[in-house]
Amino acid sequence: MLTIFTPAYNRAELLKRAYDSLKKQTCGDFCWLIVDDGSSDDTGKVVREFIDEGILRIEYHYQENGGKMRAHNRGVEYCKTDWFLCLDSDDHLTKTAVEEISKQIKAIEDNKFGNSEDIAGIIGHKGKSDTELLSGTEFPVCLREHNKPVRTTLYGLYLKGFKGETTLVFKTKVLREYPFPQINGEKYVPEDYIYDKIDQKYEYILLDRILTVCELVASGYTDSVRMLKENNVQAWYLYYEQRARITPVSILKLKYLGFYRLYAKMAGKSLDEAKDISRGYKLLGIPGEVILRITGRI
Repeated sequence: MLTIFTPAYNRAELLKRAYDSLKKQTCGDFCWLIVDDGSSDDTGKVVREFIDEGILRIEYHYQENGGKMRAHNRGVEYCKTDWFLCLDSDDHLTKTAVEEISKQIKAIEDNKFGNSEDIAGIIGHKGKSDTELLSGTEFPVCLREHNKPVRTTLYGLYLKGFKGETTLVFKTKVLREYPFPQINGEKYVPEDYIYDKIDQKYEYILLDRILTVCELVASGYTDSVRMLKENNVQAWYLYYEQRARITPVSILKLKYLGFYRLYAKMAGKSLDEAKDISRGYKLLGIPGEVILRITGRI
C-alpha cells in the first residue's frame, strides 16, 4: 500500500535508526525505497546489509549527487505503490505509524471524507519523541470537529494558526503531477513551493497523531537554511514570488512581498516578469525589502 522513501547523502549511521523503527512497525504493508544521492561514506554498504537480512522489502538506487529534490523526483519515479511517505534520513517512524496511516488511507479510499479524488494525502505530526510534539502546537481546534478531522490545504493549516512541523503522506499520482523543478547549478527547492501548487487543486485529511520523530543534526537541511538560500537563489525566488501572489492580504503578505523583491534582484529577474502581482503590491514590498537588506536577512 505504502512506499516509505528516504533520500540519503552520507548518512550511513543515521539510516540504522530509521531501519530499526521500520522493523518495529505494527503493520508491515510497506516497502522502503532509498535513493542514495552520491554518498561517499558507507551508505551503500549499510543498505546492502539491511537487504541481506531479508526482514524488509527494500529497494536501493544510487545517483550522482544532485540534491534532495532530484532524489525525491527519482523516488517518485521508482515508486510502485499508490501512496508515498518521505522519511528523511535523520527521522524515524513511531511504532504504529504505518498502521495509523493505513487505516486513514482505507477511510479515504472508502470516501469516508467525501470524494477521494480531490484529496492529495494525509497530514500528521512530527514529534520530539513518540509522545511529545516537535513544536508543541496541536492542530487548530477549528480543524477538528469532535475529533473528526476535516479537509484542509497545507498552507491553509498554517494560515489558521498552526506553527508546527508535519509528516506528509501523498498519493503518488499527485507527486507525479507536481515534480520539483530541476534548476541548473542548484540542488535545492523549498518543499513548500510544490506543496503550494498542490494546494491549488487538492486538500488533505488531518491525522492527529505523531507519525515521525525528528532529531535535528548539525549537517541536516533544517540546520543550514541560510546556506541553502545562498546556493539556490533561483529556487527561492520561485518560492517567494509564488507566496507573494497567493498569501491573503495581511502583514504576512507584506513580508513575502519584501522577500520577493529582494530575491528577484538577487536572481537577476525583472519585477515586470511577475504579471500576477500588481504594481501596487510590488510597491508595498519596498519597506520589507529595505528592512531585509539593513538587517542582513536573506
